[in-house]
Amino acid sequence: MVILAVDYGKVRTGLAVSDPGERLASPVCVIEERNSQRLAEKIARHAEERKAGQIVLGLPRNMDGSEGESAQNVRNFQQLLQEESGLDVVLRDERGTTITAHGYLNVTNTRGKKRKSTIDSVAAVIILQDYLDYRRNQR
Repeated sequence: MVILAVDYGKVRTGLAVSDPGERLASPVCVIEERNSQRLAEKIARHAEERKAGQIVLGLPRNMDGSEGESAQNVRNFQQLLQEESGLDVVLRDERGTTITAHGYLNVTNTRGKKRKSTIDSVAAVIILQDYLDYRRNQR
């Protein structure tokens, strides 16, 4: 099954997608949208275009595992995205993904505007790859 991952942000939201065999996550794009309803519609269109069977949404927890305002915003968006897409939207802990994404971009010497435009899709790839590995280990 193809799975679409979302790294939700107030301004930029990164998307990544898996192959049908659920082995590899690849970046899709970064959507710049502040309106949650329009963002959910755009993500739902990407899911439909890619024939995704599920969406994974990064849940920003604090380092101690607690949830703050950002996590509540994501939980609210999860409901909206489920309604808009008609797909199951699974939450996945995203602690450390942006830091890891910055590390990957440092290794590839990606800087400036290119870095800013790709960091969120790289974070979505990390969220999705973590979820794919989890699913594979559960079988």
